[in-house]
Amino acid sequence: MSETPPPPSKPAPPRIQLQVDEPIAQGTYSNIVLINHTENEFVLDFAYLQPGNPVAKVRSRIISSPRHTKRLLAALQKNIERYEERFGKIELSGEEEPTVH
Repeated sequence: MSETPPPPSKPAPPRIQLQVDEPIAQGTYSNIVLINHTENEFVLDFAYLQPGNPVAKVRSRIISSPRHTKRLLAALQKNIERYEERFGKIELSGEEEPTVH
């Protein structure tokens, strides 16, 4: 009597290794993000708004496909859930609803 071989297992996705140059590794502080979109892309402008100054300086612009942006949203949501499980709920103050641009 012959045994049926087990179904082939799905190979694990390759591990991604990130290379970060020193200036990028330092990061850039942003306290506001403006989001615009077209049919084909989302544009996220990360900016810094100084207290008392109505002009925000864009520090970084990220242009992304709609599918990747939706995956980013899901990843951010999952990470916020993990953060709040570990450190407690993040309380919002001031405007509760995000500003839509």
